Amino acid sequence: MNGEIVALPATPPDAEAVLAGFYREHRLALVRLAVLLVGDRECAEDVVQDVFSRLHGKGPGTLTLTYVRVCVLNASRSVLRRRGVAARAVLGRPEEPVDSAETAALLGESRQEMLAALGRLPRRQREVLVLRYYLDMSNADIAQATRLRESTVRSTAFRALERLERELGGKA
Repeated sequence: MNGEIVALPATPPDAEAVLAGFYREHRLALVRLAVLLVGDRECAEDVVQDVFSRLHGKGPGTLTLTYVRVCVLNASRSVLRRRGVAARAVLGRPEEPVDSAETAALLGESRQEMLAALGRLPRRQREVLVLRYYLDMSNADIAQATRLRESTVRSTAFRALERLERELGGKA
């Protein structure tokens, strides 16, 4: 700084502008996270949009990527819970998510197999794997985001990987 005086803005940055910038910067990654958790793009986009609409009135001080990721994780859990309740009420069993023709055309066959196998995992196992391998989070960070103990995170990931390997026949 060499003794130079730097003029600071007279007013704090506009909270809406901060939120809009954060949305533009992180929306795509958050939608990808939600797709891996809920299984379809349209629903994932709705989850992320809902999270940002809920953040609209909050101050920019609460706006961290970790916080928003946990919000997306929790909103995805709510969607899956509602799907399960609705499916049990209508069919007596949960329905399998169906990819759109556009999604199926864009994904390669092996990727489709992996996503399908990931979708068949129990919710907790799927969450732990997505947080670890998609977001590259540490066991401690995953434990904090999911409110589990680190040892539970490690054992859950181990069991999930074993199940994926069995289902994919060693292709993983």
